[in-house]
Amino acid sequence: MNAPIDSVLWIHMVLQATVWGVIFPVGMVLGITRSRWHVPLQSTGFALTTAGYFIGHAHKGRAFLRSVHGSYAKFLYLPIALQLALGVYLKLHIHEKTVRPYAVKAHGVLGKLYPIFGWIQMVFGSATLLSYCRGGALGQCLAHYIMGGGFIAYGIIMAIILLAGEGWLRRTGRSQEWWDSWVIMLWGIVNTFTEHRGSHWSSKDMQHTTMGVLWWAGGALGIFLSRNNQRCVVPALIIILTGWAMSEHAQALMLSTKVHAAFGNILMLAGATRLVEICFVIPSIESSAPSVDSDRHSDRTIALDNPAQENPRIAIVHAFRHLPPFLLVSAGFLFMSATDEELEKVHDIEMDHVTYTLIMLSIAFAFYTYILSLIHLWSNSGRNTAKNGTDNAENVEMQRRNKWYEQVPLGEADAEPLQENFAIGDM
Repeated sequence: MNAPIDSVLWIHMVLQATVWGVIFPVGMVLGITRSRWHVPLQSTGFALTTAGYFIGHAHKGRAFLRSVHGSYAKFLYLPIALQLALGVYLKLHIHEKTVRPYAVKAHGVLGKLYPIFGWIQMVFGSATLLSYCRGGALGQCLAHYIMGGGFIAYGIIMAIILLAGEGWLRRTGRSQEWWDSWVIMLWGIVNTFTEHRGSHWSSKDMQHTTMGVLWWAGGALGIFLSRNNQRCVVPALIIILTGWAMSEHAQALMLSTKVHAAFGNILMLAGATRLVEICFVIPSIESSAPSVDSDRHSDRTIALDNPAQENPRIAIVHAFRHLPPFLLVSAGFLFMSATDEELEKVHDIEMDHVTYTLIMLSIAFAFYTYILSLIHLWSNSGRNTAKNGTDNAENVEMQRRNKWYEQVPLGEADAEPLQENFAIGDM
């Protein structure tokens, strides 16, 4: 169990992290934009992950007990096989009016799940590598990894809506806080009934359970206040209160107590910046921006028609709106890295909480940069390239006859009008 990690295992880890962490997410974005590079990139990913699977079973050195990482790796070949089959079927361009529309939907939904599949497997792999989450530690791992991952996902969704998803949000007829409140309420119900086991109530059981009650009660209020597409501050307030509770969450190790306090403080800051954005920032955009009914002048976008005429105050507002999603991502990484097992190892190497927190925040900076890069790629690739004024007659994926990917006959590509504006959520 404590033998060194040999080079074969390092190749396995680096290869699979590259495939599931970079190639498949980039390929997913290129698939959304109908880029011609989608199929070659995903095909390369499928070949590399298959090679990585066999490499992972050929290593020497450190041996591992049976784990969820190995079992989940086998499961992953089910969506891989299904996605490959759907991709081949779609290339045949048959059953255009019957089966194909449903295959397109299934292919798109499954492709968007790949980053989630990869994230879960990388978390499982990290826990297996370091022999975490076994025996009595499993419950704490689940709590930290699920909740920390939830905060990271929340930050990613906020960044997508901020930069590219306002069109979809408009079409739902609901404010973002309405959706947030539903998630908070449902998660609070689950948390209320899963945090206590046995007959004895410890102080942590009481804290975790009452936090669940706070979430479902506050979530219900948020749903009511944000009906009819209204903004409300309840989700931000719940984030602040959750951060305060976690900052006062006493732990066995002083290092762990201070790391939890740092997590709570960052979470409170995320909630506070979100509250300021809703109450003060967005009204300033509405009052300063031209009264035009378009996504570029919505209360959720940072895109401007004419950046040269941008009001300096608006530019500051746009920069400010990255704070809530980034801070949520930071809080998520810090909480995922704050289990007892993880912090005991940190304590053993005599690292203090400041150094550890700065390391996690550095990872958060890099990760948030990567997320913004993927969003930028979405807006500047495939069919979205045409909207940005790029002239490339060879990229026929920029020009779409209908949503079922009809083939463009030769000679018609230049004569065909460009598609309507596309926003995340169109499929």
